[in-house]
Formats: sequence, C-alpha cells, structure tokens
Amino acid sequence: MVEPALTQLAKLTANETHRLDRVIVAISVNPELGTEVPGTLLRDYADEIDGVRVIYCVTALRTITIVAYVEA
Repeated sequence: MVEPALTQLAKLTANETHRLDRVIVAISVNPELGTEVPGTLLRDYADEIDGVRVIYCVTALRTITIVAYVEA
C-alpha cells in the first residue's frame, strides 16, 4: 500500500473497516461484481447494505487495485 492509503485506513473506525473488508472479500471472490465504467478498465461496485462504494481495476494477473468510499 502507498502512504496516503495507509493514513486513510488508520482513520477508519472498526465498524467501517469491517464493512470495507466484507466488500473487498466479495470482490476478491468475484472480480466481475459491479459494472464496467465505459471507456476504461475500471469497475464500479456499490454495496447498499454496508454503504460502501468501490472503484477497482483487475489486472491481467488478477491483481485488484481498489479505491473505496465508506459512508458514515
């Protein structure tokens, strides 16, 4: 992880971390979740129950790069 991501993760509450972890696990099991962002390699997934939105990219080697937003 890069430093800005580590700083942001440190600011999350235990509840927010748990909610984000659930979504990350779901994406790791099924990288096809969400919808394709037209004209990009990105996918957009929103979990309405946990209030988490994730924009991510799956590389050719199946590595997943994630940008997440956790609602209060």
